[in-house]
Amino acid sequence: MTDHTFDVGSPARVTVHLWTVPPSRVPAAFLRMGTDRGRLRRTPGLRFAKLLGTGDGRTFTLRDADPLRWGLLATWSSVAAAEDFETGPVARGWGRLAHERLRVDLRPLSSRGEWSRHRPFGDPAPSQYDGQVAALTRARIAPRRMSTFWRAVPPVSADLHDCEGLRLAIGVGEAPIGLQGTFSLWTSTAALTEFAHRRGPHSAVVARTASEGWYVEELFARFAVVSVDGTFDGRTL
Repeated sequence: MTDHTFDVGSPARVTVHLWTVPPSRVPAAFLRMGTDRGRLRRTPGLRFAKLLGTGDGRTFTLRDADPLRWGLLATWSSVAAAEDFETGPVARGWGRLAHERLRVDLRPLSSRGEWSRHRPFGDPAPSQYDGQVAALTRARIAPRRMSTFWRAVPPVSADLHDCEGLRLAIGVGEAPIGLQGTFSLWTSTAALTEFAHRRGPHSAVVARTASEGWYVEELFARFAVVSVDGTFDGRTL
């Protein structure tokens, strides 16, 4: 979709929406992924938006894909604009389809890299924070490197789901293959840092990234969790 983007400063709010639909409404969800592009372009206060498919993120192949759960990542020029979205046509349309909804409101803490040649989270000023945090990774994988990347993923994913302090981890992407990412929620900065920089499987893959040339484009961002509303697989987070 066309992005609403300003690459200067950080957005006032970042939101991640996840909607779970019953099997009978999967065709309607696919349709909304196309028709909502135009609606998002006309949404006041929206700076950057990506409609996302989801999966369990264990292999980043087609077998991970979850046709029952769909997402939206959005950045906003104001908190009021983010709140007004809930009464707009996109949120209301998904509300009619979904039997479960999760919304996470975020404030950027750090961001490195680009998404579709933009920096959607700006360049946040460094700050001390050790509350509840979220992490977003996104990469465009080089086609010639996909097979080696896929072989490297399963040990990292298995280790991630064993981490103390992990509240949620889900694969996200604009396409089933080649455009992969993860969104995760953690109880603290310390728990996320332990996984990202100190645990063996993830550290080993990070060390291989440059030499393997896996990514054409990559982004890593960390956020303070402002609020969590709704449920995920029946759980409050």
